Amino acid sequence: MAKTAKPTSQGSGSAHGDDGTPAVRDDPAPTTVLRIRSLLPSLAPAEQRVAQRIIDDPERVAASSITQLAKDCATSEATVIRFCRTIDFTGYRELRLTLATEAGQARGARGGTREVPGDISADDTLVTVVEKIAFTDARAVEETGAQLDVAVLEAVVERMATARRTDIYGVGASAFVAADLQQKLHRIGLTSFAWSDTHVMLTSAALLGEGDVAMAISHSGTTIDTINALAEAKRRGATTVAVTNFPRSPISEAADHILTTAARETTFRSGATASRLAQLTVIDCLFVGLAQLRYADSRTALETTYDAVRGLRIGDDKRRPRGQDRQR
Repeated sequence: MAKTAKPTSQGSGSAHGDDGTPAVRDDPAPTTVLRIRSLLPSLAPAEQRVAQRIIDDPERVAASSITQLAKDCATSEATVIRFCRTIDFTGYRELRLTLATEAGQARGARGGTREVPGDISADDTLVTVVEKIAFTDARAVEETGAQLDVAVLEAVVERMATARRTDIYGVGASAFVAADLQQKLHRIGLTSFAWSDTHVMLTSAALLGEGDVAMAISHSGTTIDTINALAEAKRRGATTVAVTNFPRSPISEAADHILTTAARETTFRSGATASRLAQLTVIDCLFVGLAQLRYADSRTALETTYDAVRGLRIGDDKRRPRGQDRQR
């Protein structure tokens, strides 16, 4: 099976209208800065300095000559050109033009909205901390949605809809996201299991086959336990999916399909926390896509599961089905 992931900065993928005909996706293509951020760990050290400079201040880079940028990054012009080609630009001129264009589009989209720096400083008031967290979380969701490859998402949804079972792997904070997806899939009648123990993940993966899906959730894409489980599932013939912030990370080698997030890390919100909302955005898109594809069955399953727990909240006694009153 061919690996599917977003290879360039241009938006791709398709959706379908109510009449089943393809509909053009009209949201903006992911910005160059987002893509550079996702590729940062896979770059050489000198190229990482260039990338970080662009991430920190893309408008300044757009206004800088190649000589000035190379000097600012303590590297050579040849390294800057090599970096441009690594991220699929023909050269520095094209990169500058793209950055300038996207900066203008971003200013227009924000209008009068103030951009709030995401990093927390020692002098910030609690009010400022709340403001920065809210801004960063909102951007994580927006940017993840903007860069999510709908073609890859659609392929994963279609494969999961017909799978015998879906096994989901994740450790640390990603384990909670894996458990959330498993619960959602069970609610619409799809067999799924979420595993976070290394040994159990491997034994689970060893029993998968061609009719199954294995999904690994890892912000960094470098978690050995998760990579090993996904690689074992792939070796057994299962369709493998990776949800990660970095599409060129080691986990991509074991994935048939890659769904990327766009979470930013700050001083007190490392990958373990900053990634959760971005990952949950992808998970929700998967879930709703599956529920829509199996619309009638999903509606029935959701109503059935709701009825099963409807009497477990205070004030729900009057709505509890007849004959199911608790014995006091």
